[in-house]
Amino acid sequence: MNPLVIVIPLVIILGAVVVFAALRRSDSGGATGALSRETRKRDRSETAALPEAEVLSGRQVEKSAAVERRSGSVEKVTSSVATYVPPDADAIGVTRRQFFNRSIIILIGLTLSGFGAAFVAFLWPVPKGGFGSKIRVGNVSDILAKIAAGKGFLYLAEGRMWITAYPSAAVEKAKGIYPPAVLPGMEAGVVALYQKCPHLGCRVPSCQTSQWFECPCHGSQYNQAGEKKGGPAPRGMDRFAMDVTGGVLTVDTGQIFQGPPIGTNTTGQEAEGPHCVGGGH
Repeated sequence: MNPLVIVIPLVIILGAVVVFAALRRSDSGGATGALSRETRKRDRSETAALPEAEVLSGRQVEKSAAVERRSGSVEKVTSSVATYVPPDADAIGVTRRQFFNRSIIILIGLTLSGFGAAFVAFLWPVPKGGFGSKIRVGNVSDILAKIAAGKGFLYLAEGRMWITAYPSAAVEKAKGIYPPAVLPGMEAGVVALYQKCPHLGCRVPSCQTSQWFECPCHGSQYNQAGEKKGGPAPRGMDRFAMDVTGGVLTVDTGQIFQGPPIGTNTTGQEAEGPHCVGGGH
């Protein structure tokens, strides 16, 4: 299993926890901050409503303390303190600072969640067709007819592959060289080749005159089975796994096998005409 499949959800969960903690901290910070405008107004109104005799200034308190020290008597100095009345939550509602803080945190959380989901989707694609998946090519008889109509070659852009006919007389030789995953198609009379040249990855076209594959980049040449015949390529053309069920060919482009080693020639096919690319053979 890909470790990113486990790590990425943990990172997203951790980010959500951090956003939640920041949201709680901003709420508590707003609650323990300065008093609201309504609370300060209520305190001033209650202080102003007290009798003037009960409100003592600082100078009066100091004067009374000096008299007590001289006379030795203790007089009780009273002052009235306004009783705290908790603010009405419905009246105060959400402050502007809290509103902006929450909005910013929610936007950050949504952005991180969307980015995380897109990142996971990018790393964990589910192929539904095309290159990298299993492609149902069709009935083998129909495929052979298309190969004949294409003068020996059939190209399928969806799978980035060439399909050519494979002679039944060469199957026994193929069993000792090719992996078991490609043999079902060869036994049915076809071979599916990856379009890239094993040398430097150029797309290899067919050559109608020589009836070979000939790479235009550096002149590597291969017979119709993808077996190397000339040029700098280190091996034959790579190929895909094949399965034939009920006469229907399915090519798994997600499984690519390296081409046969230099010198392999199970079909014995030689060039049937002039080469399209010189200098290879």
